Amino acid sequence: MTRPAPLFPGARVALIGPSSAISEELLTRANDLVCSLGLNPVFYPSCRYSSRDGYLAATDAQRAQDIMHAFENPAIDGIWCARGGYGAQRLLPLLDAAVIRKHPKWFGGYSDISALHAFLNQKCNLETFHVVMPANKWVLDGFTRGELEKALFGGLAGKLADPEGQEIKTLVPGVARGRLCGGNLALLAASMGTPWEIDTRGKILFLEDVNELTHRLDRMLTQLRNGGKFDDCAGIILGYWTDCEPENADCTLELDEVFRQVIAPSGKPCISGFACGHSLPSHALPLGRMCSLDATTGTVCIEEE
Repeated sequence: MTRPAPLFPGARVALIGPSSAISEELLTRANDLVCSLGLNPVFYPSCRYSSRDGYLAATDAQRAQDIMHAFENPAIDGIWCARGGYGAQRLLPLLDAAVIRKHPKWFGGYSDISALHAFLNQKCNLETFHVVMPANKWVLDGFTRGELEKALFGGLAGKLADPEGQEIKTLVPGVARGRLCGGNLALLAASMGTPWEIDTRGKILFLEDVNELTHRLDRMLTQLRNGGKFDDCAGIILGYWTDCEPENADCTLELDEVFRQVIAPSGKPCISGFACGHSLPSHALPLGRMCSLDATTGTVCIEEE
């Protein structure tokens, strides 16, 4: 696995829009955050609201072109997806893995960007970063900003300290070690049966999601289970399930019960309540890096290879 060079003060960072359209207000917030981190933002066409294609940030061709150009451009030091939403999976057939492998760079984002993480990890052998994105309405808390800075500038290694008040639960006790993979459950479930299907063999699988009804999460987790993804992996980390509510609270399975019924029978060490995903505070995760999980004590450790 190729680890990209960390960024540095003054680094030129390409801001791209691989998914949904980005408003001018959010683009201004993105500029302010990137500059506050000491980085120089370079806005690609897919970031501009004037380039939007309906609910997409730009056409598939433009969004894919921005990704490829940012990797190939020697003046760009890193690539940060401005926001998620929907659309990244449409780009996978348009990306050239061989070219990207020749130009490894820091790449970050989450949510819909999970499709690109899997592509870059599996097809390009490139470590990437599951981090908050700059075009959002959140004001980053100190914990999340600190994790982001570690991901950007190096130092994202060792035991991941729990944010204050965080409760990690043991679903299945035990220990496991493997490379981190995963991200947004909906995107990973949608990858099944495609050339870009998530590969969990011997890995630590991280899952999170947002704005999904409980029975839909059940369906997507069951799809991963039926595809052997829980049997194949070494361990499982369950993050935030933000605004994931049952359709009918009087006739439902609680999400913890869904986890027990669908995930736990694999017998793989598993924790829930890990602070990462569509809520704050949030950890940053280096996808593709070796990770140790002690599900008995609720401990996650990122290895420094």
